[in-house]
Amino acid sequence: MEPIQIQSSAFTGQTSIPSQYTCDGINISPPLSWSGIPAGTKSIALICDDPDAPSGDWVHWILFNIPPTVHSLKEGFSYHDKPSPEMVGGKNGRGQLEYTGPCPPSRTHRYFFKLFALDRALALPEGCSKQELLNAMEGHMLAYGELVGLYRRK
Repeated sequence: MEPIQIQSSAFTGQTSIPSQYTCDGINISPPLSWSGIPAGTKSIALICDDPDAPSGDWVHWILFNIPPTVHSLKEGFSYHDKPSPEMVGGKNGRGQLEYTGPCPPSRTHRYFFKLFALDRALALPEGCSKQELLNAMEGHMLAYGELVGLYRRK
C-alpha cells in the first residue's frame, strides 16, 4: 500500500495537540492537509481515534467519501458546512457527526488521524460506525497515512 503524507499546521507527529483542539479549549478540529493520493483514488476516508481510551478505543471523528480533489480540511471544520455534498460523516464516540477533541481522563493519550485512499466511493449511510466503515473499506484501500498527536490534561 502506498503512503499518504498527512500533516497539520497546528502540531507535528508525536507532539502535543494544542488545547484549543481539545475539550479544555474550544474543541474545534485542527487544520489537516495531505498529499500523495495515488491515481485511481475515487474517495478518501478519515478516522480519528484514541486507542489509549479506557474503553480500548474512542472515535473522535469519521468522514468518508471525501473527493480525491480535496487536499485539506480547515481548522474548525464543520460537517454541516462541508465543502462537498458527497462527503459523509460517521458517528463519533458521542454519537455525533462532528469532530470531538481529546479529553483523556488520565495520562497522555495518542490520537491517530488516519487517512485512507480508496478505489471507490462507499455506499454507507450517514452515522455509520467506525467498524462499518472499516468493513466497507476492506479490499479497497490504495494508500494510507497517519498523523499521531498527543494530549494530556493538566
